[in-house]
Amino acid sequence: MTEPHYLTRRTLLAAGAAAALPATVVHAQNAAWPSKGRTVRFIVPFVPGGTSDIVGRAVTHELTRILGTTVMVDNKAGGGGIPAMLETARAPADGYTLIQGHVGSLAVNPFIYNNPGYDVNKDFVPVTLFVKVPSLFVAHPSVPANNLQELVEYSKKNPTELNYASAGNASAGHLAMEYLKLTTGLKATHIPYRGTGPALNDLMAGRIQLFSAGTPALGTHIKKGTLRGIATGTKARLPSLPQMPTVAESGYPGFESVQWYGMLAPAGTPPDVVKRLQLACAAALKSPAVAERFAHEDAVPGGETPEQFAAFIASEQKRWKDIVAKAGIRAD
Repeated sequence: MTEPHYLTRRTLLAAGAAAALPATVVHAQNAAWPSKGRTVRFIVPFVPGGTSDIVGRAVTHELTRILGTTVMVDNKAGGGGIPAMLETARAPADGYTLIQGHVGSLAVNPFIYNNPGYDVNKDFVPVTLFVKVPSLFVAHPSVPANNLQELVEYSKKNPTELNYASAGNASAGHLAMEYLKLTTGLKATHIPYRGTGPALNDLMAGRIQLFSAGTPALGTHIKKGTLRGIATGTKARLPSLPQMPTVAESGYPGFESVQWYGMLAPAGTPPDVVKRLQLACAAALKSPAVAERFAHEDAVPGGETPEQFAAFIASEQKRWKDIVAKAGIRAD
């Protein structure tokens, strides 16, 4: 897969004109699936309100239209996503139970859990990548630091003063913060929550000092000034938040951290069903509603083939295996 680049709003909206063609192809394949009136269950392994939930609901809303049957989001939070992954792995491989995978569940869990009860690479079939979302690093306004360098210096002088929240163990925010700590020497203690919503509530109340999440969850708060934007994990500054420097330009060249989300099915799901799902997702991602939303949040849409998504997961596993070992990331 080629290196992602941040597309303009105009480019993404123009792509919406092509959405009808994949949808037509979708309807032409495997007319027996999905059965009329039968609901497709899409498991999201986090509570409502976070980036993963926002992404999942945006895509499934369009899938319902494209497939002509209800695609229902089922939030199954907790346990680092392991219970949700286990439930999906054990479900019938018929295309009616799917799951949203992300960097934690697919690229990190295999290296921090000794025996989660499933094999990411054998018990699931990659369908397609949904989106890559910029990682943002923010602080409560009470923290006496206006930028990343000041934050790192403050944390080293006060190594027990800063706590950072995450949506749970091996969540994208947990991984991004640990990667930042490894790179910069930042001192902060991890406090896992059961989702972005509860973590964000405590951050806003000042009970937690630091947090990392995607643009869908944090962009508005940064623009309003209710949270202080410290840095982005992207290679270049974001069009929606031009005032926020990147980690790389803050003195740590080469740093890059993005969140990503995609669809998987249980191993053994018929290839024609997997292909139809991939084409439907590609059409959903090109629809004006989804394209406009993702462009507004500086997110890079996917939609590639199952083979390309599988190759991307493999590359991420290789990268994060090294980071996990160096940072000592573990299941708290």
